[in-house]
Formats: sequence, structure tokens, C-alpha cells
Amino acid sequence: MWAKRGIRAIVAFMSQIRDELYQLHASVCKGFADPKRLILINALRDGQRSVTELCELTGITQSNASQHLAILKSKGLVTSHRDGQRVIYAVTSPKINEALDLLLSVMADQLQLPATVKV
Repeated sequence: MWAKRGIRAIVAFMSQIRDELYQLHASVCKGFADPKRLILINALRDGQRSVTELCELTGITQSNASQHLAILKSKGLVTSHRDGQRVIYAVTSPKINEALDLLLSVMADQLQLPATVKV
């Protein structure tokens, strides 16, 4: 009887962890759910940049870029630090760009485009 209770508790715990993992996964995907956020992540592909540099590179206004960068930061996709008056952003892991490249490859397959096309 105690063994059955223990197994049920373990199963319930594993189910809770699975649900939390899917919630985290969905939260990260929401970070990718806006074209401007994808543009900003791509602009950080080659390294860290200030908000001003990101705006010049992408054409996104500073207020709009700051809003999107705050969302990306809240989802754990970018980090930031201050350098004097400037705020510098970077992706938290190169795997973020790898994941986006994989999605582009899937889309290229669906559209029958060369997988080497980069945006």
C-alpha cells in the first residue's frame, strides 16, 4: 500500500515537472513570436550591441526596440549590462541562433528554398 502511494506521488511529481517544462517552452517561444524580436536577435548574432547600434542596424525605433528587448530579456533570450550610459545586449546562448536557423531551414524546406538563405 505504501509503495502504491509512493509511486503515485512520483507520477504526480513527474507530471508537474512535465507541465512546468511545457510552460517554460511556451514562454520562450512567445519571445520568438514577433518579427521585430527576431530581427533584434539576428542583429545580435555576431556579438553584443548597444540599443543605439541595434536601432541603427535594424531601423527599429529606440522606444520600440527597448520594449522588445525587455520582453526578450524576460524570456531569458538576451542579457544586458550597462557601459556608462549605454545598455549593451547579447543573446544568452549561441543555441538561440541555432534554433532560429533550424526554424529557417524547416521553412526553406516547406517553401523549397535553398537552406543557405539567411535573413
